Amino acid sequence: MFTKYNKIAFSSIIALSIWFVQPSSAQDITHKQSSLDYSQYVNPFIGSAGHGHVFVGANVPFGAVQLGPVNVFEGWDWCSGYNYASNTILGFTHTHLSGTGIGDLNDILLLPVTGKVPLTKGTKEDMEHGYGSYFSHENEISKPGYYSVLLDKYNIKAELTASERVGFHKYTFNSKEESHVLLNLADGVGWDKPMKTFIKKTGKNSIEGYRLSKGWAEDQRVYFAMEFSEPIANITLYDSISTVKGSEAEGIRMKAVLDFNLNKEKIILVKVGISPVSSENASANIKAEIPDWDFAKTTQKAKTKWNTELNKIQITADQNTKKIFYTALYHTMFAPSIFNDINGDYRGTDKKVYKKAGFTNYTTFSLWDTYRALHPLFTITQPDKINDIVKSFLAIYQQQGRLPVWHLMGNETNTMNGNHSIAVIVDAYLKGFRDYDVDLAYEAIKKTSMQSRAGMDYVQKLEYIPADSQVESVGNALEYAIDDWCVAQMAKEMNKQDDYEYFSKRAKLYEQYFDSRTGFMRGKLKNGQWREPFDPLSSSHREDDYVEGNAWQYTWLVPQDPYGLIKLFGGDEKFTQKLDTLFTLKEGVVGDNASPDISGFIGQYAQGNEPNHHIPYLYVYAGQPWKTAKLIREIADTFYTSKADGLCGNEDLGQMSAWYVLSSMGFYSVNPANWIYVLGSPLMSSATINHKNGISFKMTAVDYSKENKYIQKAEYKGHAYTKSYITHEMIVKGGELKLYMGSVPSPSWGVKKEDRPM
Repeated sequence: MFTKYNKIAFSSIIALSIWFVQPSSAQDITHKQSSLDYSQYVNPFIGSAGHGHVFVGANVPFGAVQLGPVNVFEGWDWCSGYNYASNTILGFTHTHLSGTGIGDLNDILLLPVTGKVPLTKGTKEDMEHGYGSYFSHENEISKPGYYSVLLDKYNIKAELTASERVGFHKYTFNSKEESHVLLNLADGVGWDKPMKTFIKKTGKNSIEGYRLSKGWAEDQRVYFAMEFSEPIANITLYDSISTVKGSEAEGIRMKAVLDFNLNKEKIILVKVGISPVSSENASANIKAEIPDWDFAKTTQKAKTKWNTELNKIQITADQNTKKIFYTALYHTMFAPSIFNDINGDYRGTDKKVYKKAGFTNYTTFSLWDTYRALHPLFTITQPDKINDIVKSFLAIYQQQGRLPVWHLMGNETNTMNGNHSIAVIVDAYLKGFRDYDVDLAYEAIKKTSMQSRAGMDYVQKLEYIPADSQVESVGNALEYAIDDWCVAQMAKEMNKQDDYEYFSKRAKLYEQYFDSRTGFMRGKLKNGQWREPFDPLSSSHREDDYVEGNAWQYTWLVPQDPYGLIKLFGGDEKFTQKLDTLFTLKEGVVGDNASPDISGFIGQYAQGNEPNHHIPYLYVYAGQPWKTAKLIREIADTFYTSKADGLCGNEDLGQMSAWYVLSSMGFYSVNPANWIYVLGSPLMSSATINHKNGISFKMTAVDYSKENKYIQKAEYKGHAYTKSYITHEMIVKGGELKLYMGSVPSPSWGVKKEDRPM
């Protein structure tokens, strides 16, 4: 991808309350449970400034609808549609990407308007002569399942909430001027370009239509149905700014101005159902999910759904840590998003409609990022969704002939490196998730591993990828080796010995790129020579041997075999000496074309870019867990805050936040597919993971404090525990892990080789 989707006044806290919530689906806990209002700690504005690119608006966990405001576009940091630095709103759209660096979606814009309705958008400098309004953050509220803002130009209060497939708007008009709603299908954001749009008035209170567009998603299709609480007095259609006669029309850039004669309350409610299949299905989604006009009830339902999810991890910590933690947990549940209708219908990658699917079909998979921590986190917090995620992958495989790389709205974007749906499937398989066609799953991961794209033809022959034949050769090869290790593990479990041996050899190909003289992973030419000149600090985006990074950062990308990497360096001591330098080197990244994704620096370590995320935990494999502990505290304190710019890089659909969620509880998934979590340093006194009804795993940090960073000893279920890691089985079976903390490193805990991670 050209820039990897390039990384680069809060609402008042309400009083803590306790109430009983009804789980939102049959797959949730099947009885009412007592839940704390953890939604009060969520600040959706965290990560909305700077390069965080998070979605701000109203949605429910994993919902297809993400309904939120769109600012005037001011550059890359507006690629999600919104940045906290803005004071403009052009309207409210129903689909968004959260935390990527590529602009797409922002489909189906609605804007309540008074007086004359312009057909061209306002600008940052002039909102008077175009549609849109200035606003103040003082009159803006965002919390889980709800968003509101006062549009200054029109003196209209806009409120938003949502269900899984329906956006619900409430507009309160405080002006004596004529009341209108503008519907705009012309504009998306960033790369998005409309190809065909359609609007039809279907009743006195209803319209429907579709928006077909080309962008990052090459062929995106969104169908909608809208119901208004008040009769539409008149509808005027436009293609761009040209009037179109009648009450239905198809064009490239369709818009509609809807006129209303309001009663004394001067309120318009709008329900917008969306569908990947048809407007009829979109209408059915409305009837099933929000059949009435009770905006407050829908808002409360959305809040309840969020609290059900947030209560899956209950922590004891100071108020600021709770804000950061629960906002991070909230951000992990925007994607993947539901991609089928209430009746099960969805549109596949092959553009065929698949009727009444027997599983929840998902889309929006940022796998180069999320395989590292978000998907392992889901095996802990979302066990009811894992099988359906795998089924979604397998459906994509059957429709496009290979597993997804970066899938968006039924489209393969081929963004980023590796084949990391493989790691997600194998992690699920090894952790016991098997409610899918296992044989098909193995077929899919093996066939996907035997492609010829991006240097894989060399890998198949057990050869290195020549740097003079393929850009990003080192980055590609190291990611492939991780996936190949995963294939080997599934082959071993399924007694496919020949495949196990073959893919195990491929998984070791990372060794071909290690230059023992310099101690770096380097590009190697066809003639067997290292690429020269070589500067380990240098990074040139899409032009060198790495992917959004340099040799200092990529040398450590062997999470599937840390001990093999240590051996290449010549043992623990030389390994840790080099690793120490990574975190202390003061020079900056060299290169005018370095990706902005390389951010959040400690030395050359870059927390803002995902291939770095496991690196601080590598000390544990070399018997120096105290160095990991110190770094985890420093990274968390420096790069995760409760401010609007509280993320140091792109959120990337939950990966940045998943790192924090796991690390703050004291552990992390270094190897993304081996059921092991490496211990670090908890950021709280306790965390209780409610994995399933009646099964809880509790981490207690005894004598926790800012100063007490280092684990001195550990106990599990009341017995001494000497390992510097925990297993997935420990979490799913429950029990209490006690970590006894101290202000100085322990000379013995986690040092012995038999106590280090497997």
